[in-house]
Amino acid sequence: MTAPVIDYPTDAASSEPDALAAGLYIVATPIGNLGDITLRAIRVLTACDLVACEDTRVTGKLLNHLGIAKKMWRYDDHSEAGTRAGLVERMRVGPVALVSDAGMPLVSDPGYRLVEDARAAGVAVTVVPGASAPLTALALSGMPNDRFLFAGFLPAKDKARGEVLAELAPVQTTLIFFETAPRLGKSLAAIAELLPGREVAVARELTKFYEECQRGSAADVLAHFEAHPPKGEIVLLVGPPVEVEPSADDAEAMLRDLLKTEKPSRAAGEVAKATGLDRKALYARAMELKGE
Repeated sequence: MTAPVIDYPTDAASSEPDALAAGLYIVATPIGNLGDITLRAIRVLTACDLVACEDTRVTGKLLNHLGIAKKMWRYDDHSEAGTRAGLVERMRVGPVALVSDAGMPLVSDPGYRLVEDARAAGVAVTVVPGASAPLTALALSGMPNDRFLFAGFLPAKDKARGEVLAELAPVQTTLIFFETAPRLGKSLAAIAELLPGREVAVARELTKFYEECQRGSAADVLAHFEAHPPKGEIVLLVGPPVEVEPSADDAEAMLRDLLKTEKPSRAAGEVAKATGLDRKALYARAMELKGE
């Protein structure tokens, strides 16, 4: 069987018209390796009137690397509503690109407020996709990826961190967090204590020369980074809850408790449903317990 032929455009400009329409263009940038910039991103950054960015120094280096001279407008967590209003007005009359320091804007990023205001004002919004640290780390780690939950940064304070981990503990998915190098040790220690038995992975310096991914128990990964203090950007992943087979003692304890208020047949049915054990065997044991 012959594989289908996909006709890819050979001209970077073919992904966008020569002159961009007015509006907001959300542009993903590399998370480390500058080779990950897309042709479409280059086209939009070249053709836009203005680039809104977290840090003009960081974005300036990227634009210089690409040979693009462009006016930049700082937009970050500290930007006031007036700054957003000014950017929205610029979008009404010309194309404005929004970038983050690295990766996809709006992922743990204040850009969502700007997008909300743009949409409320009737401004057209376009996404130019590209690199994403959470997805790159998930693929690299080999963690279960049929379902996952990205939860941003874990809180810096011990109590708040514990509350977040306790809240997410029952979620049957791989959990993905951003973390900083100075706080990684405390987060791994908290996971070891509050989510025992869960496998973790720590991915750092993604797409860069010193890219690293350590996977194992929280205690083992913690020991590695205590011996080799980490640097750079970090993504922390926690595997789904481990399914533990109920023991015969657990099942009997559940039966005894239910038999205080339920008939043997109903108690056996409830325990079978909760544990997956054989209902007939549970009913026989329930009758024995009832006769004691």
